[in-house]
Amino acid sequence: MQNELKSEITRVTLSNGLLVLLKEIHTAPIVSQWIWYRVGARNEVPGLTGLSHWVEHMQFKGTPRYPSGVLDRAVSRVGGGWNAFTFLDWTTYYEVLPSGEAALALEIESDRMINSIFNPEEVESERTVIIAERQGNENEPMFRLSEGVQCAAFQVHPYRNEVIGEMNDLKQISREDLYRHYRTYYNPNNAVLTLAGDFETDTMLKHIRNLYEGTASSTQPTQNIPFEPTQEEERYVTTSGPGETVYMLVAYKAPTANHPDFWPFLVLDSLLSGPSNFNMFGGGISNKTSRLYQALVEKEITVGFRGGMMATIDPFLYNITATLHPDSSPERLLEALDTEIKRFQDSPPGMNELERAEKQARALFAYGSESISNQGYWLGLSEMFDTYAWFTGYLDRISQVTPEDVLRAARTYLIPSNRVTGVYEPTGETAEVEILPGMEEGE
Repeated sequence: MQNELKSEITRVTLSNGLLVLLKEIHTAPIVSQWIWYRVGARNEVPGLTGLSHWVEHMQFKGTPRYPSGVLDRAVSRVGGGWNAFTFLDWTTYYEVLPSGEAALALEIESDRMINSIFNPEEVESERTVIIAERQGNENEPMFRLSEGVQCAAFQVHPYRNEVIGEMNDLKQISREDLYRHYRTYYNPNNAVLTLAGDFETDTMLKHIRNLYEGTASSTQPTQNIPFEPTQEEERYVTTSGPGETVYMLVAYKAPTANHPDFWPFLVLDSLLSGPSNFNMFGGGISNKTSRLYQALVEKEITVGFRGGMMATIDPFLYNITATLHPDSSPERLLEALDTEIKRFQDSPPGMNELERAEKQARALFAYGSESISNQGYWLGLSEMFDTYAWFTGYLDRISQVTPEDVLRAARTYLIPSNRVTGVYEPTGETAEVEILPGMEEGE
């Protein structure tokens, strides 16, 4: 697997600044194309939260060349699939098509990079869809809890906002706001185009140049992202809503994806709660060998739990979420959690345990890197916060983590003054969810 991860790629920057990464994989007659824009919730300001996600929706509403609905039929007709996702730091669009239809994917994205219409009627229609999506989220305990914890964890940094945006902003954002955001960030010098699959590199690169080099670059705005001050004491959040189950979310400030401490933290995560998966297409593996499973689930403090961190540009959160056992309490969970963390802080893990945790982290990463679509995904994702070398060096850097590195990470990050503790208290009421037809899958 290591040799496959490090297999040759072609990396080219066009004259207008578009970064192109190509990886030939001839194991199946398909091509996976991704185009990534360096814009997400991190680039939004109060009053205009949710812009990036809404613009993503509008990208499926047509251009003069490809009116609304035409592309969906065109992709389906050739047996392909497409979608999009918005995150804190980026927005991405992808197509998976038979290799003989790769030109369609290129034409779709080169066209809607600059020619999306943003029809006012479509904007209003999509406002209804996104508000309904937000309302549906608000009926989910973990959404409410996550939103509360993020707002408490970040006082000034835009990571405090959920990607979907605040309800008041969604009601007031205008077509002009959306179009301005689109024209500001959807430019070749703010994008990364990645393709993996069954193609010839020279032919593909020539086609890319023909479609994209005529698109002018644009001066990107200065990124005045507010610096988040150091948290001095533990913060607490309580939310409530429908249901009968108590949930908890304990979030610690975590290092950025390109920080040296990221790798010891990954191994610490694997030991404590099971390894994190950074690939939205990858599956998970059991966390039953983790320390928290033994301390929380086996002792019936929680019914279930999961831990996880994300690869981000700025420091974000390491989250431990738990569904409490009916006979348990938040106090019992925090006590058990602090006991397990103290074990890490008092002495480093043994080599056998460390090797098992590293093996699990490596396995999960490998499972999420095998397919052609996963290869295309990683080509672009790693460029959003570092470079592709982050991906190819992942397994080596995990293997280099020592017990002393894990001890240092636990002592540095897993301390009460660095965390936000959130509790969801159920009201016992039943949630009312309104499902609207025709909602966008991409979000």
